[in-house]
Amino acid sequence: MHPIPFVKPYICGREAEYVAEVIRSGELDSEGRFTRGCARLLEQRYGIHRILMTPSCTAALEMAAILCDLGSGDQVILPSYTFVSTANAAVLRGAEPVFVDIRPDTLNLDERRIEAAITPRTKAIFPVHYAGVACEMETICGIAERHGLLVVEDAAQGVHASYRGRPLGSLGHLATYSFHTTKNYVCGEGGALCVNSPRLVRRAEILREKGTNRSQFYRGEVDKYSWIDIGGSHLPSELSCAFLLGQLEQLDAINARRKEIFDSYRRQLEPLEVEGLLRLPIIPAECQPNYHMFYVLLPNMATRDALLAHLKEQGIGAVFHYVPLHTAPMGQRFGYQAADLPVTVEMSGRLLRLPFYCELTDDDLRRVVNTISAFLLHERSARRATVDASVTRRALVE
Repeated sequence: MHPIPFVKPYICGREAEYVAEVIRSGELDSEGRFTRGCARLLEQRYGIHRILMTPSCTAALEMAAILCDLGSGDQVILPSYTFVSTANAAVLRGAEPVFVDIRPDTLNLDERRIEAAITPRTKAIFPVHYAGVACEMETICGIAERHGLLVVEDAAQGVHASYRGRPLGSLGHLATYSFHTTKNYVCGEGGALCVNSPRLVRRAEILREKGTNRSQFYRGEVDKYSWIDIGGSHLPSELSCAFLLGQLEQLDAINARRKEIFDSYRRQLEPLEVEGLLRLPIIPAECQPNYHMFYVLLPNMATRDALLAHLKEQGIGAVFHYVPLHTAPMGQRFGYQAADLPVTVEMSGRLLRLPFYCELTDDDLRRVVNTISAFLLHERSARRATVDASVTRRALVE
């Protein structure tokens, strides 16, 4: 039986044509027509004041941390249930991550717990839109405004999703996107910094250009460029952006196909949820997802791990994530213990992500579902048999 990978890039537009055009032109570095084209498309589609393409979402997050003026002694509020780059962006500036527990429904930062975590040292809130489902941004932005904090959306998984009709990435002062090969729209490695606060644009350009005002020089605004500020090399390759533009031109088509797969998973797995054998994703009414992933929550970690192993034996790629950051060695260096965030620990131990990519066939999808169903039903039968045997033994003794 053929293997079903966890993820597979979907090439469906003019990616190859655009990459070939860059190669023919010899202009490989950055800020060519494809880099600018990606930024312009995202700005116009999502109503973002300024988009700066970057080589990764990690680079965009690190730029955002600098734009927040994070430094030694400052604090940033974020979930522990996220990729390490979210926390690293703050830690690299000398700031302290303040981890807040997640909601049990969406697995997003629990907005009800944020205010209690704010101290005089808090500088920013970094909400993470898990699985392309929005955090409760109205509440989060309201808290930030009351306390004079900046909001940086980690929308790595949120491209083409929205909250109350507004695109993710357009809601915070700053936001970041990812175009890593595991995301909906890809170029291998790639990202973007979304700048929604006009006052931050000029410095963002300087940070991205190694601390120089070279962007202004190229626009003819200064007669020479020089070292203005700290910065780094945060420009993507024109080759990457050529590939990415081919993807972004197919935003709606890719999203529609991913919705079909998501809905099919949900429909076929609902009987197992009714039986109490797993839980399916919960999407609040105010959130329009981008169908980034499909995950299930098993009753406990032992069942999750056993099912994961069984799927791999059957040639089906499934994964779990994340190891909560507050339980990792670096998190413990900041004084955290696992029990500090009980919802995060519980959910991370129960979650299993299923294969999800546009070329997943109906037969493959049914095979994934049938394998899960057979395993969980067999496990339940074995558990009931064990209980029945125990009852019988007690009756005989009595």
